[in-house]
Amino acid sequence: MVQLTLPKNSRITTGKTWPKPEGATNVRKFQIYRWNPDDGQNPRVDTYFVDMDDCGPMVLDALIYIKNKIDPTLTFRRSCREGICGSCAMNIDGINTLACIYGMDEIKGDVKIYPLPHMPVVKDLIPDLTHFYAQHASIMPWLETKTNPPEKEWRQSIEDRKKLDGLYECVMCASCSTSCPSYWWNGDRYLGPAALLHAYRWIIDSRDEATGERLDELEDPFKLYRCHTIMNCAKTCPKGLNPAKAIAEIKKLMVERTV
Repeated sequence: MVQLTLPKNSRITTGKTWPKPEGATNVRKFQIYRWNPDDGQNPRVDTYFVDMDDCGPMVLDALIYIKNKIDPTLTFRRSCREGICGSCAMNIDGINTLACIYGMDEIKGDVKIYPLPHMPVVKDLIPDLTHFYAQHASIMPWLETKTNPPEKEWRQSIEDRKKLDGLYECVMCASCSTSCPSYWWNGDRYLGPAALLHAYRWIIDSRDEATGERLDELEDPFKLYRCHTIMNCAKTCPKGLNPAKAIAEIKKLMVERTV
């Protein structure tokens, strides 16, 4: 069951069932969360039928098919279609992932699509990521230096560069943070897996000269230590990253600096 943040005093109802495409022999059923803040209605789940012989293999292909050929009011984010921009993150078949790289052949039975859980919804499948982005900005996601800049570039050894592998690939889709129960309970103060993974990426960058300040900023009962290593973040990451490991490494650095 997807744990959604619903509008106040509302509940999810059964919505409209759209007709099957005429003449189609290979049809797939989609159940999609719908909510429009402007119509005063409860959130609902609409049912659509997609002609799989006229549709691409990914869930995003089906959403585009529905919007173009069945219901133009269906609203969702998408851009790159290559798992790079992170904008089409949503809950598909109970899993937070990217619609553009999640194949419909990975889903058994009806395809159920909801917005990312425990996020305010702007409309339909679009979550409000304002707070999520503000948390990312708070960890100073840039190279912070104090010495005079070099004439060409800040150099880095091959070994030090490899330390960033598994960190820089994050596309900020919010799949990990919205799968984390600790983030659900304390999202106002706990930074969450995505922000902390990015924090570690800059903490261990050999070119950065603000490691102490970064660790001082995270020395807080909630910002870092609400992580209980549940591992949902690593399980759901569509890029195969491990935010829990990054968080554990930050905790180790916190201990080492006090010894």
